[in-house]
Amino acid sequence: MAEVLEFDICVVGAGSGGLSVAAGVSQMGASTVLIERAKMGGDCLNYGCVPSKALIAASHAAEAVRRAPLFGVNTAPPDIDFNRVHDHVQEIIAAIAPHDSVERFEGFGVTVILDHARFTGPREIEAGGKLIRARRFVIATGSSPAAPPVPGLETVPYFTNETIFECREAPGHLMVIGGGPIGVELAQAHRRLGVKVTVLEMFALMGRDDPELVEIVRRRLLEDGIEIHEDIRIEGVEGKAGQILVRLDGKDGPSVIEGTHLLVAAGRKPNLDGLDLDKAGIEFTAKGVTVDKRLRTTNKRVFAIGDIAGPFQFTHMAGYHAGIVIRNALFRLPAKIDHSAVPWATYTDPELAWVGMSEADARTKYGNIRVMRFPFDENDRAIAERTTDGLVKIITSKKGIVVGAGIVGPHAGELIQSWILPIARGMHIKHVAGLIAPYPTLGESNKRAAGAYFTPSLFGDRVKMIVRLLARLG
Repeated sequence: MAEVLEFDICVVGAGSGGLSVAAGVSQMGASTVLIERAKMGGDCLNYGCVPSKALIAASHAAEAVRRAPLFGVNTAPPDIDFNRVHDHVQEIIAAIAPHDSVERFEGFGVTVILDHARFTGPREIEAGGKLIRARRFVIATGSSPAAPPVPGLETVPYFTNETIFECREAPGHLMVIGGGPIGVELAQAHRRLGVKVTVLEMFALMGRDDPELVEIVRRRLLEDGIEIHEDIRIEGVEGKAGQILVRLDGKDGPSVIEGTHLLVAAGRKPNLDGLDLDKAGIEFTAKGVTVDKRLRTTNKRVFAIGDIAGPFQFTHMAGYHAGIVIRNALFRLPAKIDHSAVPWATYTDPELAWVGMSEADARTKYGNIRVMRFPFDENDRAIAERTTDGLVKIITSKKGIVVGAGIVGPHAGELIQSWILPIARGMHIKHVAGLIAPYPTLGESNKRAAGAYFTPSLFGDRVKMIVRLLARLG
């Protein structure tokens, strides 16, 4: 008979969401077990956010050298040591890894089991040769790269985000299947590190983002020398390492592209294999686990968070879900998810960030809306730093309630945070317009965009008439 262990909370998956739950509930006094079949830290630490941003930082350094003469600083073109870039990425992972380590969580009082978990019943999991029973379970197994149905793909070597960071030599010509956030970030980073890059997108580049903002990113990618093919169908791939052929069909007819390496960044799939969810009465689909507003599965003692609970596959959403689950599972509070102010950012140069409703959705819901814009080429800090590509775009209802905001430009991921609270709280745009922003900062652009809401009324005929009337009165 297997040993039986009993806990208050059992967490399956040691990615960002699972770690947040385990750390929180254990420090609040709940007996906790954390089960992970692969690496502590999950995708974000080992294959996603951390290594990709480290690689992007290296590409920014290379680009800064290229741009230095614009500031009167004359340098030689950058000499890229791709092996050293690889080491830099791995050093960053290693620096952060202790925060997600087994030792740290055992220090919190968490029992950590490094093994595959599978449900054996509604209130029981088997892992590490033990049967684990708990009052509540949290599934936080995340997602992994999905392989698109491209003929011949299984016959050629290709990278995903789980393997691309192992590369010690610069690819000669990297072909990227997928023009979403992961694809374009890695495409631009590699291009700026001296790699020839081609992006292949079956629909539109960054199709989930605002087209007006995407166009600015697209222009920069082309300026960087990235070849982009959109609205195409990939008929097949063939070849071997160092010589891979991709056959396309698009609006200009059939064509063939030859490259040395292939990166597949065309979507993700939930990690549900082998969990035996049916034995616990948990419903799921190809998109993930079915949950309610409290993130409960069809087995009310089991919660699901992060990528497997959708619809937003972001690390910060997993952290948000963790807070919802802790309130529900530990304190029995009926906390519910609210997706009205979910921010996201794509870390290209320029960055693109958004929060709230899209312009199209806002028009559908409200009919009459107001759209305000402020370009970075009118921001003094951006002018001084020669980072003037981009704009701030704000969407309000007719009455001035902020419902959506997007930024494409320098540090957009940081600047978008000024709009999260106004959208989450249904605030009027006057509250942002009335803020005092330090000068000169990029953040002034948010204030100036908000102030544009009042421009038609402040400088209209009615105000001019009032001013003239008051002038006559002395």
